[in-house]
Amino acid sequence: MKRCFYFTLFFAVCSSWAFAQQIVFSEPISEDNRDMNFDIIGRVNSNIIIFKNLRYKYSLNVYNDSMVLKDKAELDFLPGKVFNVDYVAYPDFFYLIYQYQKKSIVYCMAVKMDADGKKMSEPIELDTTHIGGLGDNKIYSTINSDDRKKIMVFKIQKKEDKYHFVTILFDDQLQMLHKSRQDLEYDDNKSTFSDFLLDNEGNFIFSAAVKNGSRSYYSSLYLLTKAPKSDNFLSHTLNLNKSFVDEVKIKIDNLNKRYILNSFFYKESNGPIDGLFCSIWDATGDSVNATVFSHFENDLRTMAKNSGNVKNAFNDFFIRNIILKKDGSFILHAEDYSSQSNGLNNWNRNDYLYGSPFLNSYNYYNYYNPGFGGYYRPYGLFGNGMGSPQNTRNYYDNILVLSIAKNGIPEWTNIIPKQQYSDDKDNHLSYSTFSTGSELHFIFNDITRRDKLLMDKTLSLDGTLKRNPTLRTYDQGYEFMPRFAKKIGPRQVIIPSTVRGKICFAKVDF
Repeated sequence: MKRCFYFTLFFAVCSSWAFAQQIVFSEPISEDNRDMNFDIIGRVNSNIIIFKNLRYKYSLNVYNDSMVLKDKAELDFLPGKVFNVDYVAYPDFFYLIYQYQKKSIVYCMAVKMDADGKKMSEPIELDTTHIGGLGDNKIYSTINSDDRKKIMVFKIQKKEDKYHFVTILFDDQLQMLHKSRQDLEYDDNKSTFSDFLLDNEGNFIFSAAVKNGSRSYYSSLYLLTKAPKSDNFLSHTLNLNKSFVDEVKIKIDNLNKRYILNSFFYKESNGPIDGLFCSIWDATGDSVNATVFSHFENDLRTMAKNSGNVKNAFNDFFIRNIILKKDGSFILHAEDYSSQSNGLNNWNRNDYLYGSPFLNSYNYYNYYNPGFGGYYRPYGLFGNGMGSPQNTRNYYDNILVLSIAKNGIPEWTNIIPKQQYSDDKDNHLSYSTFSTGSELHFIFNDITRRDKLLMDKTLSLDGTLKRNPTLRTYDQGYEFMPRFAKKIGPRQVIIPSTVRGKICFAKVDF
């Protein structure tokens, strides 16, 4: 039985008009407990498809538009234990790309699936790798271009002081376009790679940052690109103007043929965050279009931090995402995150950035990019299931939002106030964003009250912040996990939820 709740809100703007929000919950399934992994694939034709994994049993749950379960398609063709199941979704089908090990061989396979979660083809082999007895078997990663016309499967293996890259570029029919191999110098103590991305032309893109000492921030930054048919990386030096950076976030602007790199920057190698570094690379001209260092003023610092030294206000902020606009400008948002273990404040930004899988650190043989939100794991991304000590309290606080013009200069800034914390598990914390045209929604749980509420705050094009009526969940016992939400339509979002120890999914129409 489906559960459907309606919230109708009334406003007066020159004349009265009504706006309705509708939430439809899927029926909880007894086996879908909190130990289950899942990923929201999205809408395929008229169905909503969710991938699930529980103790190496894999399935696709197929829901209709009312979140009624139409079918549970068991993925019996998958071996007993697979690694890094990825997908590339299209309007009427999707690819599942997975890897598994048999003896000393790791296989990377793909299968085409229809909107009912059924095979449209037999699995095909994309690549294989021979590994030694002690080798890491999580070898392959998959990325795709924004238009999904290019798909890349790549692997990176460490050999002495070098990383051995193998990249395999496919079209949207999984026909191989090019395969290349190249070694890159890499020092574990002084270097780091950013996200790996693929533009619509098939160019492979990432950044490499290098620091002088093992505990300082990065003093050198390079943009690395590889053309679709090339076997070699091109390295482009980006000028940091004697400043330092840490984690670099890259966004590909396919419409304007640009690569946008952002990071917080420091004037001192171990000092506080001074502001935002932005470098815009012109892909057509193969040159830097703009480099901007934007300092955070004291007024913004005071708004950003609830307590402590204003000078250090942004030291716990981490860039979560970059949202592009058609004219080349963009919205950047970041979140205040910190933790405390066993009653001791042993928080260290360096350890977090380059020791946590949440922020795209590169890990020897395997690159895995969960992105912001994305794939759910039972203990969250910082909880005791991912290596953090037990009795850890995680804090997720204010959100910083900056509107950046196409030349890299900030137009306006705003702070969305938020205070969240939890002990060990943090899957109900943090936030998600989605656009409904002229507004950008930020949704997150308000845990400061006894009854949990799902907050919905919107930012207009000029930076005006508006608080919309909350979505109440406590009457029905539901708790949302907004960090793992996924937009499936112009005004539709799927938000995972928990109720009575089970996981279900809510379709919200805004």
